[in-house]
Amino acid sequence: MTVTTELADVLTAAALRWQEAAFRSGPADRPGAEAGVRLAYRIAGLAEPEKIIWVDSPAAGARAIATLGAGRPVRDAVRTGPWERARAEAHTSLGPVDWPLAWSLTGGRLWDPVNRLVVQIRRGIAATEESEPVAAALRASTLDAVLGQQDAPWLSLFDALGRPEVEGLVQVARSAGWWWPFERVAIVCERPAELHLDELSRLHRAEGPALLFPDGFAVHAWGGMPVPADFAASMATLTPGRIRAEENAELRRVMLEHFGYDRYLAESGATPLHRDETGVLWRIDLPDDEPVVMVEVVNSTAEPDGTFRRYWLRVPPSTRTAREGVAWTFGMSEADYRPARET
Repeated sequence: MTVTTELADVLTAAALRWQEAAFRSGPADRPGAEAGVRLAYRIAGLAEPEKIIWVDSPAAGARAIATLGAGRPVRDAVRTGPWERARAEAHTSLGPVDWPLAWSLTGGRLWDPVNRLVVQIRRGIAATEESEPVAAALRASTLDAVLGQQDAPWLSLFDALGRPEVEGLVQVARSAGWWWPFERVAIVCERPAELHLDELSRLHRAEGPALLFPDGFAVHAWGGMPVPADFAASMATLTPGRIRAEENAELRRVMLEHFGYDRYLAESGATPLHRDETGVLWRIDLPDDEPVVMVEVVNSTAEPDGTFRRYWLRVPPSTRTAREGVAWTFGMSEADYRPARET
């Protein structure tokens, strides 16, 4: 099989469909998911589960495993075996040259944003427990899950190639969230009630949880970084002192970006390190973190109202002069940076 233009279009279309599926929110298609679960068991050569139990979040699913007499886990038969066969057949049919291209058009473009979401869900589940042994057990339970809609990266490729080994897994993933297959029972999760992403497909929301499941399990995030539940509300009352006092370096960076470097410089009484004809070099020292060093430059072209717009360019902490910083933004050394005209 060769990745022709026609096949490339099929692969790209599959990636777009599965991108939507991976981040879909709202009620699961329970009949569709249950039919997919039963089909996955039959493809694996197993008897269908005696019971399919629905839970409202992956956190509830991870907890349910410890309390149900569900029999032995059959994930290897239901998911791992068919998955490996589908991957081997796909690699054989595409060959070593076209395999990387096919992956790049499907799973490769979905892997990072979807995997990032999976990691945050797992961390959020563990964070619901203060007891480390219990949290560790919950984390282990999440590793046994079939990821349903978040199996989208690989399923986008398998689905585009029409691999029959994963037909049941595909059906569940189109219909529901995570699930756990056991000998007698399958535990299946609802999809999120709400899922909010930024333009980089990272969890992000200022007004509440970025990820919320029907039972209230939630993940709060800002620009993809997990934050406390009250973090977004606190952003409205930020001050330079509050930013400096934040002990978590990652949260402090988010606060600083939201507050604005220019405003922080103005309100914190910062003094410039250096100035020349290219701009002004500023430095913000932060506790237990590398300093933020920026060059303030002025656009030489006037705006329609006659004003000149200012920009702050982040540069390496080792920068010593404004010219060196501006040159760095162009990938040049200070000695080589000699623009005929600043724009």
